[in-house]
Amino acid sequence: MTPFLELLLALTIILVAAKAAGYLSVLARQPSVLGELLVGLLLGPSLINMLHWPFFESAVVYETISLLSEIGVLLLMFVAGLELHLSELAHSSKVSGLAGMLGVLLPVSAGLGVGLLFGYGWNESIFLGLTLGATSVSISAQTLMELKVLRSRVGLGLLGAAVFDDILVILLLSIFLAFATGSGGFIQVLLIFLKMVLFFAASVAAGLWVLPWLVRRVSRLPISQGVLTLGLVIMFAYGLAAELLGSVAAITGAFLAGLMFARSPEKERLERGMSALAYGLFVPIFFVHIGLSVNVRTLDMQAIWLLLIIVVVAVLGKFLGSGWGARLAGFTWLEAAQLGAGMVSRGEVGLILATVGINSGFMNQNMFSQIVGMVLVTTLITPPILRLLHVKPKLPVDMAAQSSQEAG
Repeated sequence: MTPFLELLLALTIILVAAKAAGYLSVLARQPSVLGELLVGLLLGPSLINMLHWPFFESAVVYETISLLSEIGVLLLMFVAGLELHLSELAHSSKVSGLAGMLGVLLPVSAGLGVGLLFGYGWNESIFLGLTLGATSVSISAQTLMELKVLRSRVGLGLLGAAVFDDILVILLLSIFLAFATGSGGFIQVLLIFLKMVLFFAASVAAGLWVLPWLVRRVSRLPISQGVLTLGLVIMFAYGLAAELLGSVAAITGAFLAGLMFARSPEKERLERGMSALAYGLFVPIFFVHIGLSVNVRTLDMQAIWLLLIIVVVAVLGKFLGSGWGARLAGFTWLEAAQLGAGMVSRGEVGLILATVGINSGFMNQNMFSQIVGMVLVTTLITPPILRLLHVKPKLPVDMAAQSSQEAG
């Protein structure tokens, strides 16, 4: 077969397998991302090694899938920015700030310590910490919706803390990448910092004053999917500017572009189009590509021990950090535990950071596999823990009868 036909066959297998696995995962009351990750592991070198079957002869196939998965990352970050409601921070600003900040600082510090303890360098250890600082509240939000408590004090606090968490982790990631790749001493570091500040300022200014005018003009033009095309162009432009001008990761630019579009009156139409494009093609490719890139057969006993420690640190870091922040903000012990448990899942955000880490050279294949394993475990355990913490204690029969009599 020609490379083009090989690519068509590979994409057909990936999309069908990803959606089937996602459906089975949802039937098992788990997020679809879990099934897509697991099918990636199944198709990858860990098990059946799909891309080394006899009829996949061209190296172009894997390279193209890798590039498509990177577009999937940008789309994920754009949609994440588009879905963020910064007003939710105002409703629960105290708990959002404290739970979000401590829920980042504690796991980041613990991850840094674990990396150094196992002999990794400072850059690798810091990146490990950053991946542990991420959170993916979409999985918890789905569980809270099923329990009908998403709009409760805990639910709103969780949403606000997740917004704060996302912004803080992306900011820390951008600062780290800018300084880690820089050289030349204080002047170079200062120049990088100024470029970052100018990029953020220019991006926000363009989003506040230029983008609304562009959206209004394009929405009136008699062209097919004009607003969707504008969204893609702005996302790519922000990603390019982030890398080339701002010394920050392209995902930061895509996230900022989504945040700016979130204020647009065309937000819902754009969100429908972007979500269809992302979740219909690019995002499943991204999640399956993660599995294709992992080979658990290469993990030795030390790597397995490190994986177990990373999982424990990831769970306790978020649970204690965010829970402690919620408690300081005035939540009860039970509410603090519920919010802390809701922040445990890393989901797609942890995978995005891990992908940036391995592509930037700050993470080797073993650590990448361990991060994917940690994401799988935290994604799997978060819904049942949340359900357990939201179980209402049953009253004894005599107390229930007494309560009903008093009510009567």
